[in-house]
Amino acid sequence: MKKFVDLDVRGKTVVIRQDLNVPMKNGTITNDKRIRAALPTVKMALEKGAGVILISHLGRPVEGEYAEEFSLKPVAEHLGKALGMPVSVARELSEAKVQPGQCLILENIRFFKGEKKNDPELAQKLADLGDVYVMDAFGTAHRAQASTEGAVRRAKIACAGPLMVSEVEAFGRVLNAPKRPLAAIIGGAKVSTKLGVLNNLLEKVDILIVGGGIANTFLAAMGHSVGTSLYEPDLLEEARKIMQKAKDKGCKLPLPVDVVTAKELASGQKSTEVAVEQVPADAMILDIGSKTEALYADILKDAKTVVWNGPMGAFETEPFHKGTVALATDLANGQAFVVVGGGDSVACVEKYALADKMGYISTGGGASLELLEGKELPAIAALEARS
Repeated sequence: MKKFVDLDVRGKTVVIRQDLNVPMKNGTITNDKRIRAALPTVKMALEKGAGVILISHLGRPVEGEYAEEFSLKPVAEHLGKALGMPVSVARELSEAKVQPGQCLILENIRFFKGEKKNDPELAQKLADLGDVYVMDAFGTAHRAQASTEGAVRRAKIACAGPLMVSEVEAFGRVLNAPKRPLAAIIGGAKVSTKLGVLNNLLEKVDILIVGGGIANTFLAAMGHSVGTSLYEPDLLEEARKIMQKAKDKGCKLPLPVDVVTAKELASGQKSTEVAVEQVPADAMILDIGSKTEALYADILKDAKTVVWNGPMGAFETEPFHKGTVALATDLANGQAFVVVGGGDSVACVEKYALADKMGYISTGGGASLELLEGKELPAIAALEARS
C-alpha cells in the first residue's frame, strides 16, 4: 500500500477517512479512544502543511436523513480541544473546503444517501474533496462502502494512513510470519459467528483456546452437561470436527476443566466453582475456574506470538470477569508478542492498565475477525490496487 507518511502534501487538501464512531450518552463522549487513535494522523497532515477534511460515521442513523443525536459536532469539539484549534463541521459536501493548516469534519457520512451501497456518484464526490485520499479507518476496512472503498479507487492519489499501516503490519506478524509457538484465543457467545475464524486459524496456529459460549458448545460436544448455559446444540457436530481437525494437525485445543457457575447472569450473584463434570442442571457457566486459569497459563507460557479476540466468560458482569483478567495478566507478563482485538478484550486490558504491556491493541473488532478468517478486506484490496 502507498503510505501517507511518504507523501509531500504541503499546500494540498488531504481527505482522511477515520473511525471516529465513539460511544456517546446524552451528547457526551464516554470513551475517546478512537479519537486519540486518530489524532497522530491528523497532526501529521497539519504538520506537513495540508488542509484536512475528516470523514467518519457515527452510530446507525437512517441513511440519507439528518439526526442531531448522530451528529459529529461533539467529536469536532473534542478533536478541536485536543488539537488546540477550531474544528468545524460541514453539513453539505459543498461546504467541505479548507485552507492549509485548517481542519474540518464532514458531517456523519451515513447522513449521505449511497454510503452503505457504495454509490459510485457519492464515492466520486468524496474523492474529489481533496488532492489526496487517506484511508485510516481499519475498523471499517471490511466494509465496501463509498467512503471506505469507492473513494479510495476514484481518488487522484489514495494511500493508507499510519493507523491502517500499523494494523496491517501487526496482523501480518500474526498471520504471515509469526514467531512460534503461535496461539490464538477466541472468545464470544456463539460458535456460528466464529466458525470461519476457528477453521482458518487451525491451518496456522499451534495453540487454539476458546472461551465464553463457544467453549460451552465444545464442552457439550464432549458430552458434558452445561446446565442452562448459552450454547448451540445444532453445532455440536461442527465442534467435534474442529476438535478432530486440531488433533490431526497437532494443534493444542484445551478446554476448561473447571468453571464458575451461577443461577443467572447478574451482578453480585452467588457463584460456585465446579469441575466441568459437575455443572448443576439449573445453573449456567459464566467463567472459567481457577484450575483452568492455571492450565491456560501453563500452555501459553512458551508462546512467542498470540492473537486474542474475545473474553473467557461474562467479563462485563462481576464476579464473572476474573478468568478474563487472569488471562490478560498472564499475557501481559509473558514473553509473547500479543495482538489484542475485539471490544471486551481491549476493554479488559485498558481497565486493568495492561495495554502498555501488550504488543498491539487493535482498533477493529469486525475487521480483525475477518482478517483472522482469511477474508480479503475491501478497503485494503482497494489500497493495494491503487499502489
